[in-house]
Amino acid sequence: MNDFSNAFSTALNLIVTWNPGLVEIVGLSLKVSLLGVGLAALIGLPLGAAVALVGFPGRRLVVILLSAMMGLPPVVVGLVVYLLLSRSGPFGVLGLLFTPTAMIIAQCILVTPILAALTRQVVEDLWRDYSEQLRSLGCSPARAIPTLLWDGRFALVTVLLAGFGRASAEVGAVMIVGGNIEHVSRVMTTAIALETSRGDLALALGLGLVLMVLSLLINAAAFLCREMVGGKTLSRRLST
Repeated sequence: MNDFSNAFSTALNLIVTWNPGLVEIVGLSLKVSLLGVGLAALIGLPLGAAVALVGFPGRRLVVILLSAMMGLPPVVVGLVVYLLLSRSGPFGVLGLLFTPTAMIIAQCILVTPILAALTRQVVEDLWRDYSEQLRSLGCSPARAIPTLLWDGRFALVTVLLAGFGRASAEVGAVMIVGGNIEHVSRVMTTAIALETSRGDLALALGLGLVLMVLSLLINAAAFLCREMVGGKTLSRRLST
């Protein structure tokens, strides 16, 4: 019990004094997760909206695949990215393995199906509610994509926060493709695993506290966004 108390007090001291090692790890974690989710959003949001509104052969299969891929095993994604970026792989010449870029790619692959599947549901619901008004204005389903994405922006912020929460808590894939190299590719989750195995409970606990606070902030932001969705509807803009 005394060991835990000492580790906890040391962890708080590391956070309060902005320990350089801790700050570096947290900063890289946020950078990798934000860029990974940003790239996933550029792919996932338009893809989900297109699947929701545009009819094409095999659409039902795509919907099923997107839903199934929300639960992609991180270690499998990490392994696939590793094989693609390794020296013997097709993209080995780029030298991206064991770099933050490789970690961003892995997180993007993990988060994209989540964003696409949730976006599809949001846009599909909006189209069900406002299809008649939009069609009366001469707006086809494909042309309605930007309008519905904008109208559902608050709900989509919640979707993005869910994706960011998934990315920031990831350990398996980023461990494989990043290598957990100090000052290069060490993020919060991989550092916690390493420092715990080393017995450096203070740093591991400090990073754990930061990760927990980050998770609480994400959930609080998602809740606030859901509360704001109510009054922001497309019908108000169509009536003006």
